[in-house]
Amino acid sequence: MKKLKAAVIGVGSISYHHIMGYIHDPDTELYAFCDINERRLFEKADEYGVPRERCFTDKDEMFKKCPEIDVVSVTTWNCAHAECTIAALNAGKDVICEKPMAMNAKEAQAMKDAADKNGRLLQIGFVRRFGNDTKVVKDFIDAGDFGDLYYAKATYLRRNGNPGGWFQDKSRSGGGPLIDLGVHVIDLVRYLMGCPQPVSVYACTFQKLFDRPGIICERGYRSSDAGYDDSCTVEDLASAMIRFDNGAVLHFESSFSLNIKHDESAIELFGTKAGCKMDPKLHIFTDKHNYLVNVDFDLDTEPHFDKIFENELAAFLNSVKTGEKTIAPAEDGVTLMKILDACYKSAATGHEVLIEK
Repeated sequence: MKKLKAAVIGVGSISYHHIMGYIHDPDTELYAFCDINERRLFEKADEYGVPRERCFTDKDEMFKKCPEIDVVSVTTWNCAHAECTIAALNAGKDVICEKPMAMNAKEAQAMKDAADKNGRLLQIGFVRRFGNDTKVVKDFIDAGDFGDLYYAKATYLRRNGNPGGWFQDKSRSGGGPLIDLGVHVIDLVRYLMGCPQPVSVYACTFQKLFDRPGIICERGYRSSDAGYDDSCTVEDLASAMIRFDNGAVLHFESSFSLNIKHDESAIELFGTKAGCKMDPKLHIFTDKHNYLVNVDFDLDTEPHFDKIFENELAAFLNSVKTGEKTIAPAEDGVTLMKILDACYKSAATGHEVLIEK
């Protein structure tokens, strides 16, 4: 079987994980790069051995001059996800698009429609679905050990973690921690619950601390986008209650900037037979023989991002090669964007927002 030829559109920081996924796959060749920043484009090309003649600043030129490309990673700013993904699908390529799928549900639906029309695979970058911790919890859920899952809590809180650059420019990112961090935990809860359909959202967002100007960031979150205004136009805290059609409820919080002692990231699921917490270590709480029992896992269940990105890219390439259905399909991306749209609308209006199927 000939090797798949892979292209990456947008060779910024997150592209590293996609690039390594292609390099590590023996049946795939890292073939072409595209980025609007020519300096960065050629730096990355030289670093990873992509010939400069297969490097482009225009995606349409790349598809015209390199029709042999088979698969494409879209790892651009959020505002370019839809345009680049649709162009790749229309060119007959299978695509993995980073999260969030798009800037809104309308764009996301157009992306899915393009995939359906062209008969191509569109996988969304819900990377947490590919973690070992997720697999363990899902195995227990699928075996019936949790019973009826009816409530969940999810937090992704940073004390001083605004990434800077385009992440804090709403015109390019679409929003702050809700659309950047919330995507991960909202999607993961929904996935573990069996992908129920959302029916309503009540949410609030705050812009109080912005990017904490003048505060030194010790964790290195901030990234520089030379040549662009670095003013913060996104929320720094978001909170929401999401109701699903099976009666389950998710309470969610995420922040870039918040006056807390430590950064926090946890998912808690509550069922009629058991509950669990992923914080990031995995713990399951249940009862047995009339005793309350806690199960703390010794196996490696922490969501190490290098490993789960490797799993994600391997799954994408396997689906391309075999036709096996992806566990992160476009329709779930559309649903997630409907949730995010409803959250921002609810926060703006101060009212609960109903979500249409």
